[in-house]
Amino acid sequence: MTASTVNIGMLARVTRVSADGSRAFLDLRNGNSGWFDQQSDDFSPGDVVLISGESPNQQVDRVEASAWPDELWVGVVKIKRDDVTVIEASGRYRMVPTRADVTYGVGNTVEAGDVQGVVRILSEEPIKYIDLPVINDEVVNRFRAGSSSDRQLTFDDFGGLNLVVERARELIELPLERHEELAEIGARAIKGVLFTGPPGTGKTMLARIIAAQADAAFYEISGPEIFSKWYGQSEELLRRIFDAAAGEKRAIIFFDEIDSVAAHRDDDAHEASKRVVAQLLTLMDGFDSTGNVVVIAATNRPQDLDVALRRPGRLDWEIQFPLPSAEDRLDILVKSAQNLKTLDPLPHEFVAARTDGWSSAELAAIWTEASLLAVADERSAIFIEDYIGGFERVERQRKRIGHRPTNAGSAA
Repeated sequence: MTASTVNIGMLARVTRVSADGSRAFLDLRNGNSGWFDQQSDDFSPGDVVLISGESPNQQVDRVEASAWPDELWVGVVKIKRDDVTVIEASGRYRMVPTRADVTYGVGNTVEAGDVQGVVRILSEEPIKYIDLPVINDEVVNRFRAGSSSDRQLTFDDFGGLNLVVERARELIELPLERHEELAEIGARAIKGVLFTGPPGTGKTMLARIIAAQADAAFYEISGPEIFSKWYGQSEELLRRIFDAAAGEKRAIIFFDEIDSVAAHRDDDAHEASKRVVAQLLTLMDGFDSTGNVVVIAATNRPQDLDVALRRPGRLDWEIQFPLPSAEDRLDILVKSAQNLKTLDPLPHEFVAARTDGWSSAELAAIWTEASLLAVADERSAIFIEDYIGGFERVERQRKRIGHRPTNAGSAA
């Protein structure tokens, strides 16, 4: 090839022509754009041209379209007309000619080019720029407590607080088991019960026991677990859990740390939190009176709850869980030792008298520490010294985290 046969210039593609045909607009390979005047309708959109020479004597010649390959891209069809199609691609809208030889419709994910138009359909469904986590039955079932434990909890496992237990059974277990009789009387269904009290007083354990004894499905939601970083996902998960519970013969939906989910809605509240509270209120209001679902929520900060949750038909029943009395503490210590191998007799009265202000969880922690001491000394059962040693360890831990000293007293 000789130098005389080589044409040097800039490649461009005609993007549109003015209404009177006198001006053609161009896109250049380097990303710039421009225009040139023409005497007649020499060029049409899509034509590839070579611009050579110096201004004002530049020459524009049509060249083969293959000199400028049509770059294909992927998008979702938004509008389809007889002459043009609008496609959303990479966050912006692109208009391409409509082709009669390719069948596609609005909402399809397609491969297209600026000149060729739609080349083929990639999917009947629109592509998602962000793949949101899928909320399916498997995700919902993670919140449903299974029956995999070897031993089912009973009320004999719950020590102390007899009045609390009696009231909880009356408000929750009885309506679940005798739902039809109450409906026949015409009584208003109990939709929600709020458990309040210091941490470790047995709120979650009692809810689980009631579900087990009433043969009810138990959905447990720990406050922060319900929140998703994706818009609308938290509300959808709540809806799916309530729908699943409604499909059960009996069900309890238990919210632990409800204050972290449904705090006061004010100007300072996070938008996601406001939406979750609104969804929870809607779901509770939408309970079918013929359904058999009770919502239990637990918190040690009832004053932080959104006031709308405490209105009639929602969490309008409250049961307070106080710290256990001396009699309660003795009952808790005895019952929590039932499933342990111990060397009797053990000084339960001695420990109960010295644990004023302790929660049920702290009393149960004594047995954990006692078990560790027994194993460390290669004993196959908990001895008195292990029991006392466990009590002393938990007492030291309480002092480290700022609890007031327990009352001293003599052994019973």
